[in-house]
Amino acid sequence: MFHPEGWAAGELDLVLRWNGSVRLIDIKSGHSGSAFSESLQHQLRFYAWLWSRTKEDGDVQSMEGWYLSSKERIDYNAPSEEELTLMDTEFLSINETMRNMGEGASKLPASPFSGTSDHIHACNGDGAGCGWCSVSSENLDTSGPMNEETRAAMIEGINIQSPCSPFSEIPSRVDVSGELIAQWGPLPNHFNEPVLGAMLKAGEATIAIEEAEPGAFPSLHDSDETKVVIQNALPGVWRDQPRLYVDAHSIINTQSAEMASSTRIGLLRTRANVEGLVLSIRQQNGKRLDGRPWSMLAFHLWDGSHVVEVVAFGSAINDRLLGLQPGEHIRLIGAELGWRAGLVQLRIDVRKTRIELPSPTFPSKTI
Repeated sequence: MFHPEGWAAGELDLVLRWNGSVRLIDIKSGHSGSAFSESLQHQLRFYAWLWSRTKEDGDVQSMEGWYLSSKERIDYNAPSEEELTLMDTEFLSINETMRNMGEGASKLPASPFSGTSDHIHACNGDGAGCGWCSVSSENLDTSGPMNEETRAAMIEGINIQSPCSPFSEIPSRVDVSGELIAQWGPLPNHFNEPVLGAMLKAGEATIAIEEAEPGAFPSLHDSDETKVVIQNALPGVWRDQPRLYVDAHSIINTQSAEMASSTRIGLLRTRANVEGLVLSIRQQNGKRLDGRPWSMLAFHLWDGSHVVEVVAFGSAINDRLLGLQPGEHIRLIGAELGWRAGLVQLRIDVRKTRIELPSPTFPSKTI
């Protein structure tokens, strides 16, 4: 479902209408006592609001959460018309706040420590089971990856050493000029998502251009001119080849003498050297549209101030990465730059990225 004004979207698991009423169902693999179960009600209320604003057939009469592990069905009341009207203002305000948070690396929403012992909370943790809030929780029994060992490691802090740099110094938007020589798509990207692509030629160099995510720049193939300037593109690299990602903030203009100078393709910064503390880890496996298997491991890294997501695909996932634990210190040399929703995403290249695991008492181990 897409809001008519384009600033909100959501995908329902299941809608039941066989008895004449509309029931929205969200399916979870766990149980109703998990750390994030409180978020289900908020999720379903958002779906109910979006259902009404996209003019779907029928009003929502009820909402349910189905937990597969515990075989539970949890009922929730559908929001009233008055509540739906209030949500218009609430959700638009949240959207504007998110857009104004900037790009690149994410600022950790709550500092887990002020001075040596005082805790600062982004919220009281009772709302939607926010994982960030549990970082600063005083409850020693906090479940999940944000446990006491992770907080203890955060107290020690991160001493960033050369050649690594803080996440905040990772470059974002660039302007690049050249000639559009090819177009393709939608075709699957490395996340198996259908995106549009094109090729830009500048002198003897060429570079691929791709939507940062599906629908991020639907006008990529609409330019009538081939000699263009792509403004506010995101520099990155994939399979050792530089790449530009475009999204809603990007612009394609015809080249003109009045345009400011652009960045040369050969000078694009497409890799980063970083280090930080592992906060959370997840792994996913599946099959591509063509039936081939894929696998991805992702973890969030904190450098003492900001957080970025790091991902590894396929053969780049080795045993040591699979053994990573929250609270471990890791250093990445030559990580590839990628982007998701304007946020930087570092990718591990099996050939070019060096992974080091610094130890407080022993020399760094490299894998």
